[in-house]
Amino acid sequence: MRVVVLCSGSKGNCTFIETSQNKILIDIGSNYKYIKEKLENIGVDLNEIKYILLSHTHTDHTAALKTFVTKHHPTLVVSQKIFYDLEGLNDYPHTLIYDKEIDLDGVTIKPIHSSHDAIDSRNFILNDNGKTLAYITDTGYINKKYFNDLTNLNIYLFESNHDIELLQQGPYPAWLKRRVLSDNGHLSNKAAAFYLAKLIGPDTQKIILMHLSETNNLEEIALETVRNTFIDRGVEFNNIVCARQREASEVVEI
Repeated sequence: MRVVVLCSGSKGNCTFIETSQNKILIDIGSNYKYIKEKLENIGVDLNEIKYILLSHTHTDHTAALKTFVTKHHPTLVVSQKIFYDLEGLNDYPHTLIYDKEIDLDGVTIKPIHSSHDAIDSRNFILNDNGKTLAYITDTGYINKKYFNDLTNLNIYLFESNHDIELLQQGPYPAWLKRRVLSDNGHLSNKAAAFYLAKLIGPDTQKIILMHLSETNNLEEIALETVRNTFIDRGVEFNNIVCARQREASEVVEI
């Protein structure tokens, strides 16, 4: 499995995953030109993208979708409610509607419900012949019923959106602060650290912190919060980086 976070943040989100059989995008925010450039930089022809998974329909996760599917015709993998919420794509023929766990040419995709102010928002757990990845973003909390499925995976792409103090003291209006902090908002650094300390295990190789707010967070604060929580809980793990809004991550291979 090869993984690159092409962009992550409030202005756009897109992650490339290459499995043993396929090339997949999870979310396709930002703009087509940017995504094309970043994929070509890692040697990926856009026509090779076979599947696009969508976590939800907010613009920062779907901005380039119409252009991409018009030009390259990948299979769109979505829940029924997400599909009906996509404007202008209700007649797109290359669509795979999931209900629960699905198999994409040998890669198991387990969609799990996230908690966000979007219709039927989802996160994903991927398993490619025993190589595993969690995609957790745009959620106010993680339901305990998913903990077993999320334990001891190889890669965690995990939201660490804001520092609570920076958010509370920052320029956002009160209603927006309440939204971000709510159960339908985004995971804080402290929440991400709490969950990751519970979930990672001996098979975990990489954590990429996702969707960092440019207004209410800093990379050094997010990393320090997670690392200090790990120390407090006796968790020994240091291979943690932050995804960025306008810069692709390193190529992660397992």
